[in-house]
Amino acid sequence: MAEQSYERVFATDPLPPGTRIACRIEYDGSAYNGWQAQPHPGSRTVQQTLEAAFSEIAAASVRVHCAGRTDSGVHGHAQIVHFDAPTARSCKAWVVGGNSRLPPDIRVHWAQPVAQDFHARFSAQARRYRYLIANTSIRPALLGRQLSWQRRPLDAVRMHAAARCLLGEQDFSAFRAASCQSSTPFRCVTHCEVSRRGELVVIDIQANAFLHHMVRNIAGSLMAVGTGARAPGWIGELLTGGDRTQAADTAPADGLYLVEVLYPQHFGLPPTPPGPLLLAT
Repeated sequence: MAEQSYERVFATDPLPPGTRIACRIEYDGSAYNGWQAQPHPGSRTVQQTLEAAFSEIAAASVRVHCAGRTDSGVHGHAQIVHFDAPTARSCKAWVVGGNSRLPPDIRVHWAQPVAQDFHARFSAQARRYRYLIANTSIRPALLGRQLSWQRRPLDAVRMHAAARCLLGEQDFSAFRAASCQSSTPFRCVTHCEVSRRGELVVIDIQANAFLHHMVRNIAGSLMAVGTGARAPGWIGELLTGGDRTQAADTAPADGLYLVEVLYPQHFGLPPTPPGPLLLAT
């Protein structure tokens, strides 16, 4: 992050009540029942935990809105949220004070004022996910809840070739969960690559939006191609057929990360570093 942006993000001047604040949130979703607050008691979610911390800082109720709701066990490297501050607080107060009241598996990386027409969800132009697979004969002891696992050797080149079928605006009914509430199965995938980094296989996909379980369903089918159980052209056949029952099983949540949300430049949000951090090297 540039020095000027750093100084702005950690500014100590209180902002007026009613200021719209945007934040980047990172979290390990392993211990949470997804992002979205749940009505039944005893359900621990990222949203409820974050709102409790911010409400304590504000000494008033704070309601946050996110770029993309993640499921139980899914991680956020760069979840973007916004809220309207009920009281005068500085950017530094939201970051440092927020983190002091949050558990260690949720972090606020920056906070800054944004225009009143900014919305974390509706202003987003695209979302990017990465799915990480430990391709080892024995399940790893470390990072066990931050990686998916496949014991059979995966051919990342075959998977990448198959993934090219996913590009463009298409009907993704074959990779849509039965519980999906979207009014349309059409999504536009602008980027989809599969690569190997040592014993990690990484699926990197970006689209204007995603259907429920879309990335995990794609990951499950791409792994079927990677093991040789299916030919690369099978992914295109699934898209054409539009039948979810003909695709592979949904891949586990452990390996999925929301790594970037793209917004118009005029909102002035800080750039997101590549993630998750374990891929930085």
